[in-house]
Amino acid sequence: MPSSGTKSDPHRHERQALRAVASFEFAKGVFVLLIGLSALLLVHQDAWVIAESLLALLHISTDRHFAQLFLDFADNITEARLYTAAWVSLAYSSMRFTEGYGLWRERVWAEWVAFTSGAILLPVEIHGLMRGITVFRTVIFVGNVGVVVFMIYLIRAGRQRRRAEAAATKSRSGRGM
Repeated sequence: MPSSGTKSDPHRHERQALRAVASFEFAKGVFVLLIGLSALLLVHQDAWVIAESLLALLHISTDRHFAQLFLDFADNITEARLYTAAWVSLAYSSMRFTEGYGLWRERVWAEWVAFTSGAILLPVEIHGLMRGITVFRTVIFVGNVGVVVFMIYLIRAGRQRRRAEAAATKSRSGRGM
């Protein structure tokens, strides 16, 4: 029997899982924001020189195919594209921060945002898996499916709880007459 000082919380595991998802969404927002800030740091810089230095730092030969693609990308980057990348990352990270806050505070609207944003990305992730299965792509896909399924569960459970509360309120108000 619980002591009078402790209260049983039947939804504790749901809350913990929801907070884990909220933390993950917040972390994604931080990561993308850092990418956007990095794009701003490249404005007025020679991106090719920075890309070449990065490859040298990582001991990657510039003769490799992907290194050449990376250098070509850096050579073709413009200030307009860097500013666009910064603005897009700001918008995306703002959405992730808002979603993370709402999930942490257990807001129904945030559950819908998490469900929708996760479901929208599933076809993109499936396409990526069709191009080639990697551990990274698989983990991202499985994690996103898990979030979407969990959000469906929370949305349905919340709807059932609200209906039960409304029915209880209605029956109490009916007895008082």
